[in-house]
Amino acid sequence: MRDEKMRTCPVCSMALARPSRGRPPVYCSRSCQARAYRRRRQPLPEPGTPPASRPTDVRARQRRRIAEAVWRIAAGQGLDAASMRRIALEAGVSLRVVQYHFDSKHALLVDALRLLHEENERLARGRIPYDMTDPRRLLRAVLDEFLPLDEQRTFALRVFTAYYARSLTDPALAAVFLAAEQPLEGLVADIIGAGEAAGSTAPGIDRAHEADLLVSGAVGLGLDVVHERRSLAGVRTVLDYHLARIFPAAATETARAAGTTAPGPRPLPSGHPPDAG
Repeated sequence: MRDEKMRTCPVCSMALARPSRGRPPVYCSRSCQARAYRRRRQPLPEPGTPPASRPTDVRARQRRRIAEAVWRIAAGQGLDAASMRRIALEAGVSLRVVQYHFDSKHALLVDALRLLHEENERLARGRIPYDMTDPRRLLRAVLDEFLPLDEQRTFALRVFTAYYARSLTDPALAAVFLAAEQPLEGLVADIIGAGEAAGSTAPGIDRAHEADLLVSGAVGLGLDVVHERRSLAGVRTVLDYHLARIFPAAATETARAAGTTAPGPRPLPSGHPPDAG
């Protein structure tokens, strides 16, 4: 009797055992038979239809949906309210789905923070005119990203504030949220350095110290606006004052073009003695 070619399952490619009698099987199991049936019933896509989402795309979208739920809870109630069950309810998924994507609450909070950083960076790149030939204007645009100038930046600032508050009592989260590197301060220092190279900064400034002051100051002032302790216009005036101190020549030219006077130190209050010497 001549050998027959080994048959395989058309769904999973597993080798099919040859029966001693009767017709040979087409599928290796009922599961593969059901999968083949579902494929046959699925209609063919119309010409020009984009390809169906891959499992990895679906997974990424679901993780993003869960992360956005964390953001909303953090912004509205703080991270202490963000239990796994509450996050699942806010995301509109089951608790089992959240646990499938994230092994622990810490992993979920860290991933949500990472996604928020990526989202903010993407939006900031579209708003900031990256032009090192005008470092003062570039630095002004960077500092604006720390202020609640619109709904998106206000929301992000509230979320980051919730993370900061949680990091005070959560060492594992603090290790991620308060990383040793300071990329924002480094970016601001580099922009000031470009102004130094072009000769547009005040003599004798320390770019690293100025960067620390500007970043921390802008964040704190932005929070004051969120708390309605300060007006947005007042905060921007404060930042313009410090930028004029760092870039005095550029501030003078800008004021001259606008027909105004460059910002300078405020006059001493009445009755305040001037500095001696």
